[in-house]
Order: sequence, then C-alpha cells, then structure tokens
Amino acid sequence: MNKNISGNNLIEKGYTKEINTNKIWFTSDNHFGHKNIIRFTNRPFSDVEEMNQEMINRWDEKVGKNDDVYHLGDFALASAGKTRQLRKQLNGKIHLIKGNHESSALECADCFEWIKDYYELKVNDRNGPKHIVLFHYAMKVWNASHHGTWHLYGHSHGSLRDDETSRSFDVGVDNHNFYPLSYDEVKKIIMQKKWTPPFGPRDK
Repeated sequence: MNKNISGNNLIEKGYTKEINTNKIWFTSDNHFGHKNIIRFTNRPFSDVEEMNQEMINRWDEKVGKNDDVYHLGDFALASAGKTRQLRKQLNGKIHLIKGNHESSALECADCFEWIKDYYELKVNDRNGPKHIVLFHYAMKVWNASHHGTWHLYGHSHGSLRDDETSRSFDVGVDNHNFYPLSYDEVKKIIMQKKWTPPFGPRDK
C-alpha cells in the first residue's frame, strides 16, 4: 500500500499546534476535470477548462504555499496525469479524505500529504482546542457531537438542507462560491448555529 494512503483503520486522529488558524483550510467536491458536473449542479461555467482554471484561481487566491488544506473528497474526475497536473497548480499541503470519486487521486497518491477514509482533527484554537470530525458524507451524529464537536462534510453539492441546530455543514465548493474556507470562516459559521447540548447536567 502506498505510504500516503491509510484505509485500514476506521478512525484516524490528528492534532495540530497551528496557532495561525488562517493557514488551515477546508473544502470538498471540486470535481476537477468533470465536464458533466457543470450540468448536474448548475455550475456557472461554459466548459470544463474554464471551471478548472477558475477554481484554481480562487483556491490560490486564498491558500498560501505552506498552508494545510483538508479536502473532503471528490477531488477530480480525470486521468491520473491530468489530476497530477491540476494538483501542481494548487497551493498548500492537501490532506485528502476519500470521496466516492477518487480513483485518479489514488493513482497519484504522492500528490497528497495523505489520503484517508475519515479523520478527526484537533485544532489548538486561541479559545481552546476544537475537535473536528472530517468525512465525505454527512452524519446525523458523530464522535462527541453531544459535547459540541464539529463535523464537516461534502458530497451533497448543496442539495442537503442545512440543520441550524447541528454543529455541522457542507464545505463543498458549490456552497461557497467555489472557494475553500479558512478555519476562522468555518468557526464563524459553526458558532452561529443554534446548537444546544442534548443532555442536561449529570448527577455525580
């Protein structure tokens, strides 16, 4: 197995000591090279070349060379060679959560920091650590969700109604004007949710 691919363990956890949280980014479902996605999701591009270039431009407008990007799946539907070429034009270190269209990414796994099925990230926020569950698909509940942990997902291309009582949302490009989101942007969206703990205080 390629050392960049980890799929045997269901749960993968990671920690970051990143203080400058605007160097952490989240996105999903670019579908680079996928002509039909323009029609399927009504994207505002005339052809796949325009779509690819505009998404590259918007990515690099925000992401720095040494930033960390957590991509929640469906990176590209193209040949491995084309996928590698597209990857080279994107800033940052990409950590890829596998979606349901990842065959080309798996063929050039060395283009990514790693490729995993699922990941739990802890960010040392200035207000204390934040636990974020990353998965391609939306979940109703997830590890420690009853304690207020966050869940970011993709896959739905904006078709899944957002739950304002849940500390989760779709970070896919179709929902965010084809830009990745910074950690601080994610935090702002999450903290505006009307989430309340599902259980009251427990007796000791």
